[in-house]
Amino acid sequence: MLRLGIIGTSWISQEFIKAAHLTGRYGLQAVYSRRLETAQDFCEPYDSISCYTDLVDFLDSDLDVVYIASPNSLHFSQAKLAILAKKHVIIEKPAVTNPSEWTELTKLAKEHQVYLFEAARNYQEAAFQVIKDFLAGQEILGANFTFAKYSSKLPTLLAGEMPNIFSDVYAGGALMDLGVYCLYLAIGFFETPISSHYTAQQLPNSVDLYGQGVLIYPEFQVAIQAGKNITSHLPAEIYTKTGTLTLNAVAAINQAQFVSHSGEVIDLPLTPCSHVMQEEAEAFALAMAGQKETAYLEWLQTAEQVHETLYQMRQSAGIQFKDEKE
Repeated sequence: MLRLGIIGTSWISQEFIKAAHLTGRYGLQAVYSRRLETAQDFCEPYDSISCYTDLVDFLDSDLDVVYIASPNSLHFSQAKLAILAKKHVIIEKPAVTNPSEWTELTKLAKEHQVYLFEAARNYQEAAFQVIKDFLAGQEILGANFTFAKYSSKLPTLLAGEMPNIFSDVYAGGALMDLGVYCLYLAIGFFETPISSHYTAQQLPNSVDLYGQGVLIYPEFQVAIQAGKNITSHLPAEIYTKTGTLTLNAVAAINQAQFVSHSGEVIDLPLTPCSHVMQEEAEAFALAMAGQKETAYLEWLQTAEQVHETLYQMRQSAGIQFKDEKE
């Protein structure tokens, strides 16, 4: 049983705990928050959980793995401290704000003999591998991946306040929050593009509310859309020489249908999990048990490629976070 510690008390942390417990491989042990009351409220549904307001004390406690779901700009420093404390680390996407941070974390994790994961759940879904296997050997002509969901924090923004998810201080925005899922599909299926570009509707702080991007491959292009001021119901599509593969979404994929140019219909055999984060929690636990060494190295490489592309797209749109402006 992996002794689990949590940094960050938002809804996503609660969902990860639920998913982790469903695997039967984790037990919640401790929670860190800047305010004790916040940590105590978060822990109310659970029994005998230690609450910390000092990060060093939290990391000195008897933990095996730390899940980090704090604001984006805090991920790197918190993950670095956790690795130095010899804890395995799971970081909610986006794990870092630039590729050099990911490079440093992977180097440190190797030196301290701990595992490092970016939790981008669509990449760990069983459906991902089913789709990748189906596409193997097919000639790809292009793809269209969209993830746009109206943010519950947008009314707060429009009222004149600055939620973390739209803040340049905390590395927010649509591309970082939702576009990363699209990049995991594209790079997971087709590897690294030779170039990328992104244009966006931006706030005065340069953070994007909505944007469109393109990934350029030698023989095809992939269109990317990400938005937090709109909701899209578009499916994801992958175009091949022989037909079109349609996915119900870019994350929580539970339907995938291929229709050939001759009209043949193939429904890929997908089995949805009971919780959308359970498959990643299971995969990480198996990796920490030494059962996924080859896959783990591939995960690290894919994450590196995702963050290189994410950074290039952000730079092309002129999206700069506060520490980059100083």
